[in-house]
Formats: sequence, C-alpha cells, structure tokens
Amino acid sequence: MAAWRAYVVGSALLTYRLHRDLQERHGLALADYELLVRLSEVPGGAIRMSSLAGLVASSKSRVSHQVGRMVNDGLVRREGCSSDARGVFAVLTAKGAARLEDAAPTHVKGVREHLVDRLSAEERATVAEVFGRVADRLRGMSS
Repeated sequence: MAAWRAYVVGSALLTYRLHRDLQERHGLALADYELLVRLSEVPGGAIRMSSLAGLVASSKSRVSHQVGRMVNDGLVRREGCSSDARGVFAVLTAKGAARLEDAAPTHVKGVREHLVDRLSAEERATVAEVFGRVADRLRGMSS
C-alpha cells in the first residue's frame, strides 16, 4: 500500500509540476508537448491518429479533440489518407516543431530536476523495467 500511495501522489505531483512549467513558460500543456514529441519522432512527422493515440496511451476520441485544438493553434495539421478514405493523419507543422524545440529544454530540465536526479542509476533502471512491464501488460489486455 505504501508503494501504491507514493506512486499515486508522486506521479500526480510530478505531472502537475511538469505541466505547470510548460504552461507558464511556453503556453503548452504537458499532453500537447508529449503529442508533439511523438510526432517529431516518426518519419515525416506524420502518423495515423489511431496509432498516435496508442503512443500517448490515450483514447482515439481524446486525441482527436486534442489534435483539433492543436490544429487551431497551428501546431499540427490533419491530412487524409490516400489509401484509406477513413484514415486521418496528424502531421507536425513547422510552428509545432519550433514550439517543441523551444519547450524541450524546460521539460528536460524539469524531468531531470524532479525525477532523474533523485534516483540512482540502479533505481532508474528498476523504474524503467517495472513500468515497462506494467505498460506491456496493460497494452496486452483486451478492452
């Protein structure tokens, strides 16, 4: 129970702090930052919306609304899929890439300051292994 409670409180506080730093300094929500990161990591900065939802561990509906807001801000654009009329791609724009580049140092500094530098190398490896296993298990379960 102590491990669970520490995780719940610690992860909520960390997420809040990282979100607040990005919001205050760059006008960017943590969830939007994560989406921009994922788009920046795929070839051509474009990925199907359904695949993007999987990468950010969110529902297709939530990602669709999120992308809609980001389209309005010029950070992302939507493109239809030429081989599948139902398919839609989220595409990173130049403005989105620039916002990501601007915000990345703030996010990296926060992650290091509030998490990475608080753990030994062994603890970081353990955290990565444990949550990798949890994520694999949950991704493998049917809805």
